[in-house]
Amino acid sequence: MAPQRGWVHPSTLVKAFDVWKFMDTTATRPESKVILLGLNELNFDFVEQYGRRGALPNFTRLLRDLTLTRTVSEKAYPYLEPWIQWVTVQTGLSYEDHQVFRLGDIVNHAHPQLWELVARKYGASVAAISPMNASNQLADIKGAVFVPDPWTQTPVTAPADVRLLYEGVQQAVNDNADSKITLASAAKIMLGLLRNLRPASIRTCARLAAGARQGKWRKALVLDRIMADVFIRQTARGGFEFSTLFLNAGAHIQHHYMFASQCYSGPLRNPDWYCPPGADPIREVYQLYDEIVGDVMRRFPDYRVLICTGLSQRPNPKLIFYYRPRNHESLLRQLGLRFTSVAPRMSRDFLVTFDTAADAVAGEQLLHSFKALNGDDVFLVDNRGTDLFCMLMYTNEIEPGFRITNGEVTVHDFASCVSLVSIENGIHQTTGYLIDTGMRNDAQCAEAAEIPLTAVFQRVMNAFEAA
Repeated sequence: MAPQRGWVHPSTLVKAFDVWKFMDTTATRPESKVILLGLNELNFDFVEQYGRRGALPNFTRLLRDLTLTRTVSEKAYPYLEPWIQWVTVQTGLSYEDHQVFRLGDIVNHAHPQLWELVARKYGASVAAISPMNASNQLADIKGAVFVPDPWTQTPVTAPADVRLLYEGVQQAVNDNADSKITLASAAKIMLGLLRNLRPASIRTCARLAAGARQGKWRKALVLDRIMADVFIRQTARGGFEFSTLFLNAGAHIQHHYMFASQCYSGPLRNPDWYCPPGADPIREVYQLYDEIVGDVMRRFPDYRVLICTGLSQRPNPKLIFYYRPRNHESLLRQLGLRFTSVAPRMSRDFLVTFDTAADAVAGEQLLHSFKALNGDDVFLVDNRGTDLFCMLMYTNEIEPGFRITNGEVTVHDFASCVSLVSIENGIHQTTGYLIDTGMRNDAQCAEAAEIPLTAVFQRVMNAFEAA
């Protein structure tokens, strides 16, 4: 359940002070260089199993030499969302204290984030490449680079080639369910690639792109390989003392295809039309991440590298179908909704904006009124004043001829209005993982076997304090 607007938990001011204390500028500038690599929701039990098959040499080496720490985030399932937990990593605040519940909502808060604190406290040069649900507060920091995630409306601070690449990727990601990339976006991506894609990655991207017809998950692999190259080039070019990269293909592919993994031993299977027999998309994305981790470790040997997953996933015990509108504006007008604008968010979510709060209430009531013929709700709506945060919540299979109605308006072929996002194979769990090259695999690190997710923030700050 979303929090009540205007409510502040009593501990929030204390927690905020704990973070703002890092703004003290009396410390001398350290010699530390730190990379935070976010591999969203990666399962390290899968990493270990694939590693035993010889598929992940770089991860295997790290697990041999370094301490694998488990992180623990929220207990209540509604809060086990990456756009909540990565705010926790980036601010050091639990959900109870940061109160950021929706993807993109960080722009309505002023929580100090890791890269800002490091820059302002130490005068360090910083870069943040696609951090999830993060706002750009680096406009006054000379030389800083900030590239948002594709779903959060906040400015880009980056060279022109990176801005073009971001604009193309943003469109490609938000229209991913229908596999649409506009010509303009393709042109922007190509121009950005000319400056940012490393020669060693050209063959990888070409191979993955060629295989995307048989396996649509490979498009996500291409995008993560590209963003990793942007990160490597920008970090090397700027010599940043703190830089961070967030990659999401692993989480995305696990949600879609965990039942196809060699590491899954449960009874459920995806239809052949959904995932070709014998394919293992999870192995493919883990191998790509192994390659990226190796690239980062070799390119930046003098950096302390922290690899964080935020959450992880476990197999879904049943088949659940997730859909999103093909054309949000067209569908909402067909339903009779009068609104100012609509903006897609990740997966099934979208944000509808109205001129007045009264219009938003009318829109909320209208969306709530639509039901499937079996009586199930179609939309989940969170009214936030003059906008509605909406989700297409129907999770049974939608076949041709499927109808929704509110008694006055009927959409006779709702299947033609939506795209399948996924058959949800993997669901979130509170356990995440952290590998830190500053923590060797020895008895001294035994006490660090499990930490709260909030402590990752402190770990990064300590890396600078200790230098």
